[in-house]
Amino acid sequence: MQAVAEWLLGSGITVLGQKISWAELVGQLCALAVVFLAQRRWVATWPVQVSATVLLFAVYASAHLGGLAVRQVVILLISVYGWWAWNRRSDPVYGVAIRKATGIERLVLVAVLALGTSAFALLLSALDASWAPWPDAWIFIGTGVAFWAQGRGLVEFWLVWLAVDAVGVPLQIASGLHFSAAIYLVFAALVIHGWWSWTRTARTQRDRAAVTSG
Repeated sequence: MQAVAEWLLGSGITVLGQKISWAELVGQLCALAVVFLAQRRWVATWPVQVSATVLLFAVYASAHLGGLAVRQVVILLISVYGWWAWNRRSDPVYGVAIRKATGIERLVLVAVLALGTSAFALLLSALDASWAPWPDAWIFIGTGVAFWAQGRGLVEFWLVWLAVDAVGVPLQIASGLHFSAAIYLVFAALVIHGWWSWTRTARTQRDRAAVTSG
């Protein structure tokens, strides 16, 4: 197993003078596929995400980005929850039931982002687990919040992802992970489209529910 991990991290391809390991390449492509699948509210989103987390954990651990590495473990756990939740709330016509967050839910999301980032950044600093603890912590907490909101079917999870990408791109570049930075830029474009698509679908499902209840 260790030999396989070393090969995935040590071998790969070179693009424009930048070395991209197989682990980073396949992991980020799986992560990119997750955004595409999530837009369409397909349950396959979650098993593909599990594959991405395993590969990217190795990538970020080797780059000494503790927050991003541990993030993959959290994503794995939330992916199991999301898989279960989406299977329970799937509709044969409209797919997964989605909606806009309530005012209280939005306040909770913002509070968790702010407090969680501060606490985790201090922890990373104390453990010397990251050379960039604050952006590392923001991405870690933001990812957890985004995936939890996605599992709940909240449209706002796309906006949290945009905030994560805004910090993730410069951090990846500074870490020498240029391919990952490029993937984050593609993420941002897909996230904007996903937010628009989910907002429209949430409105359709709400109107449908109103007609049914009326």
